[in-house]
Amino acid sequence: MRIVFAGTPEFAAAALQAIVDAGIDVALALTQPDRPAGRGMKLAPSAVKQVALARGIPVATPASLNLAKGGAAAAAGQAQLRAAAADVLVVAAYGLILPQSVLDIPRGVADAGCGRITAINIHASLLPRWRGAAPVARAIEAGDSITGITIMQMDAGLDTGPMLLTEATPIRSDDTTAILTGRLAALGARLIVAALSAAQAGQLRAAQQPANGATYARKLDKGESWLDFTQDAEVLARRVRAFDPFPGACARRGESMLKFWHATALPGPSLAAAGTVLAASADGLHLACGRGTLVVTELQRPGSRRMAATEFLAGSPLRRGEVLRGRPPEPDAAT
Repeated sequence: MRIVFAGTPEFAAAALQAIVDAGIDVALALTQPDRPAGRGMKLAPSAVKQVALARGIPVATPASLNLAKGGAAAAAGQAQLRAAAADVLVVAAYGLILPQSVLDIPRGVADAGCGRITAINIHASLLPRWRGAAPVARAIEAGDSITGITIMQMDAGLDTGPMLLTEATPIRSDDTTAILTGRLAALGARLIVAALSAAQAGQLRAAQQPANGATYARKLDKGESWLDFTQDAEVLARRVRAFDPFPGACARRGESMLKFWHATALPGPSLAAAGTVLAASADGLHLACGRGTLVVTELQRPGSRRMAATEFLAGSPLRRGEVLRGRPPEPDAAT
């Protein structure tokens, strides 16, 4: 079997590495163009590009593969894909929407139930729950107890294609998006190798997604990182975990911003006005919420690194009775 692989972050790189290690021929890797990264904001290759170059796999970085939007550059990208003469396109967190014309380019492999499969996606949820860009973070934020990987046949819809393989994993009480994504990356890498092996043997069987239960995992946005302390502490603790590593959960102390990276919730009634500091001690920063108490044990101030609460409070003490706020007020449009 000969494939083209399309992906960008570490989640995808784990799958590419597993595919190569399994002896499957990767003719071409498609990934996002190099982006500025680090303190110096120097251009850096994606995780997939690094794996591909290390394994001698040709790499292409088209900005678009949509002919209507990308013009000649998109046409050149499609030409590279056709020249690769792949049986299957494997996609994982690529970052580009692929038109049907691209999905139809590979020769395809036989499915035991629905005909030719030309493109396969590794999706980090149990479809149809959490279709879209941020399934891991949204599952944590929503308080889901379980998630998993779906290997799916791609179509022109948003994660709507038939399912080929699925496997579940629990969401633990201390899982952040970073931690859970790492675990799902390993699971996805194992399942995509199993799916490709089954395809070679003519044993893949597609199943349509259930008609009910679909949800949409919209892309994370910096604007939603501000915590609203009138909400329940349990809701806020989940948001802290969901927004690690991006965009980070934020609160405002006066005119300065604080980021919260680890927090737990103590159940109970509201003990003071929302956002009030109830205690600031070795076991964390205790903040009153709409219901219950948020205990923050890892924080960060602007221009600094993440710190345990004890270290943070030693350098930036907060007093009992201080009130932290959420989103800063919008600037007056008339000024």
